[in-house]
Amino acid sequence: MMFAGHGPHVLALPPGADFPRRLADGLLRRLAGQPPEALARVTVFLNTQRMRRRLREAFAARGATFLPRLRLVTELGGDPLLCGTAPGVSSLGRRLELVVLIDRMLRADASLAPRRAMFDLADSLAALMDEMRAEGVVPEAVARLDVQGHAEHWARSQRFLALVDRYFAAGSPPDAEARLRAATEALIAEWQTRPPEGPVILAGSTGSRGTTALLMRAVAGLPQGALVLPGFDFDLPPEVWDGMADAMGHEDHPQYRFRRLMDALGIGPQGILPWDEAAAPDPARNRLISLSLRPAPVTDQWITEGAWLTDLPGATAGLTLLEAPNPRAEAQAIALRLRQAVEDGQSAALISPDRDLTRRVAAALDRWGLVPDDSAGRPLLHTPPGRLLRLVSRAMGRALRGDDLMALLKHPLAFSGAGRGAHLLLTRDLELELRQNGPAFPDAGFLRAWAAGRDVAWGEAVAAVLDGLRDAAEAPLPLLIARHRAATEALARGADWAAAGDSPWDKAAGVEALLAITEFQAEAPEACALTPADYAALLDGVLGQRAVRETVLADERVQILGPQEARVQGADLVILAGLNEGIWPAQPAPDPWLNRRMRAEAGLLLPERRIGLSAHDYQMAAAAPQVVLSRALRDAEAETVPSRWLNRVANLLSGLPQGQGPQALAAMRARGEALLALAIASERPLPGAPAHRPAPRPPVPLRPRKLSLTEVETLIRDPYAIYAKHLLRLRPLNPLRAEADARLRGEVMHLVMERLLKGGPLPVETQLAVARLVAICDTVLAETVPFPVARAAWRARIARIARPLVEALAQDGGTPVLLEEKHGIEVPGLGFTLVGKPDRIDLLPDGGLRIVDYKTGAPPSAKQQDHFAKQLLLAAVMASLGGFPGLEGCPVRKIVYQGLGSGLKAEPKDLDDDLIRAALEEFRVLIRAYQSPAKGYTSRRATFDMKWPGDYDDLARHGEWDATQDPKPEDVD
Repeated sequence: MMFAGHGPHVLALPPGADFPRRLADGLLRRLAGQPPEALARVTVFLNTQRMRRRLREAFAARGATFLPRLRLVTELGGDPLLCGTAPGVSSLGRRLELVVLIDRMLRADASLAPRRAMFDLADSLAALMDEMRAEGVVPEAVARLDVQGHAEHWARSQRFLALVDRYFAAGSPPDAEARLRAATEALIAEWQTRPPEGPVILAGSTGSRGTTALLMRAVAGLPQGALVLPGFDFDLPPEVWDGMADAMGHEDHPQYRFRRLMDALGIGPQGILPWDEAAAPDPARNRLISLSLRPAPVTDQWITEGAWLTDLPGATAGLTLLEAPNPRAEAQAIALRLRQAVEDGQSAALISPDRDLTRRVAAALDRWGLVPDDSAGRPLLHTPPGRLLRLVSRAMGRALRGDDLMALLKHPLAFSGAGRGAHLLLTRDLELELRQNGPAFPDAGFLRAWAAGRDVAWGEAVAAVLDGLRDAAEAPLPLLIARHRAATEALARGADWAAAGDSPWDKAAGVEALLAITEFQAEAPEACALTPADYAALLDGVLGQRAVRETVLADERVQILGPQEARVQGADLVILAGLNEGIWPAQPAPDPWLNRRMRAEAGLLLPERRIGLSAHDYQMAAAAPQVVLSRALRDAEAETVPSRWLNRVANLLSGLPQGQGPQALAAMRARGEALLALAIASERPLPGAPAHRPAPRPPVPLRPRKLSLTEVETLIRDPYAIYAKHLLRLRPLNPLRAEADARLRGEVMHLVMERLLKGGPLPVETQLAVARLVAICDTVLAETVPFPVARAAWRARIARIARPLVEALAQDGGTPVLLEEKHGIEVPGLGFTLVGKPDRIDLLPDGGLRIVDYKTGAPPSAKQQDHFAKQLLLAAVMASLGGFPGLEGCPVRKIVYQGLGSGLKAEPKDLDDDLIRAALEEFRVLIRAYQSPAKGYTSRRATFDMKWPGDYDDLARHGEWDATQDPKPEDVD
């Protein structure tokens, strides 16, 4: 017999023990002297696949032998001998059935939740149903809850939950949890009539789920049955165990699940025996962690029992506290410590619930060619096929903007056949066209027309994809999935159907994506009708349930594990990362169906259960031989709050000076600071002098001999921009995503004024003139502004200034003779040409000219015109030199910067021949200065303010220098 005496036989291993290895050692020791086949008669129930794999490895390391029957607790639901062969419903199928109910609920009352949350609500409701089955709670228990003292929301939730009673009825297709519960009950009934012949052991589970706890009680009741518990705290005093009877106050304690198990088995903590005689890796540290995790009502024991911890520096010698300034630095320091462990021949495990952090660490390890063994795999949403599916779903039923279209066409799986090279070239040309000329919403018609002179087949293929996505009407879910899949495959195939192969469904990620979309299509209920926007949100939820585990040559010495796998690892070094409140432990997810009190009354688990499980994972992992406790002081938004467990350890150590606790805490932090310093040093760039403020001096013959009126101000303020534009021939690209910005508003106002004045004299009656202006405005807005909200806002703004604007035009007393015409003239004695396109030139009654420039923003002040804004003054110089045909000999009397804002502010300036001659001479001085080889084109010479954005600041490496530094002229070829 393996277990002597009467049961229940409950054994345990302490925190920090290598559970699979010591479980195997204990089994072999108990069967010593028996024939080899005795081990094959043993049945061991385990809770995870990784635990089973590690246990097999532990047996294999001891040489050739028989293995016990290793079964997963969750595999019972797939045994047809236990739960029958009746067809069940998949997890996704059940959630989609619930989506139909939630859709109807939200149609009846849209204020309950946003429609994009339908899958999340269905997922939480399915989890509640699974929990009810696992805990043996019938729907009637929820229906009997008294909700009179609760908010109306909970009464409405209770009424809705009555609709899911049918899923609990006899004959209803069972889901996975129902099959597991039924199989477990059938196995227990079989054991009662025919007990198993060999020993049965259930190992590695805490019994946190009702179905598993039911099986544990049954195993413990067998003559040769035993439980082997992970991470049992043998240092916890009896009085603490006695005080944990109330779930409402102790559910978040790491050992509470064992207290509940003991109550169910009718034993006390003295009834749980060690599995073997070996000690924990560091018993003194285990006592410290155990004391720090005492329930809040008894933390006074820190003082009494803390006095017994006499060598705290020794107990924490294997602990490092890493407090990084930000997540990036935390990831770099962790990666460096993992690399050090590999160099020292140690096995290492990174344990964290923060998947963003673990991905950062994996990326940092790639720097040294280390590929960790990541148990969670990669979320399907983050793989190329997953991203392609999401991009296409978001494009359904929408008018695509330029950046949306480019995201589709530039995806690595788009047009993935042999013609991808040509596709990328055409995509680049299309992007340049969209940036330069638009339209803001490129559609299939535009693409066909644009591609007509380039590649008709390519244009037709892209246009066909957009045609398949444009239907915005609500449709049944199966039809939406079919459209979505067809558009995705068409985009991946492109114009070359034969050469595309199985894309986008090849490789591990593609296969997983295909399985996901195929199951989604097979399970989709016809009764569910959604808009494309609702479908995109639903798809995110479906894809978010899946992960891709790719076959890579991972380094088995470095593992990335989730917190629940802490009991499986047996690494020499364990790094517990992301130890901040809200991450580890995570905040309990809000339950939209039952509040905390209702859960307790119904017999369901409390939200704090997950915190308690996380605390147990932390307690086990923190007991490893070498441990790094890591957190970031700040995240992307604000300062973080350290995990409650870190706070408890730090506070406990700080309050035990007699055991040198403060010194131990300081040493932990010092080890972390040394590690962080190494990580920062490893990323520090090589020392080098910062760039100087540039003032390139190109050869004089290469310098520009022609500038526009507006470029003269640029030459004064930022000469480097002239150098980059005219000599380097660099042009800033317009944003790919067209917006209703100030630039577009200025173009609209200029076009409105141009058409208004080109249409002939304004009507004498002000009301008719206003009507004409507003009608022109409507036409221009319809032609140039594809944004309905902006059109309405800008029309209202123009309508507000229409009357004062036409009144001002009527009072000006001039006749427009030149509107938006571009002309140029060579300035005598310079060999330099000025080019200008004045908004308007009026002929005044006395034969003089008035030059007007429209400003949708604030017009330049008089001082700005004197020193920088030379546009209209130089236009007057051009007119005096005969630069505008038909206006030769007409003197310029006035220049006006006319604001088109709400106040129609104007900055007029009267001119005479002396002012114009002075402006011409100033211009000659300016141009002659730049015709000298010694004059360089200084970057940001006289900007309007320090934050003024220059188009070429990155090229000039602005930021490595500032305006206080003198420019460094440099000859360039």
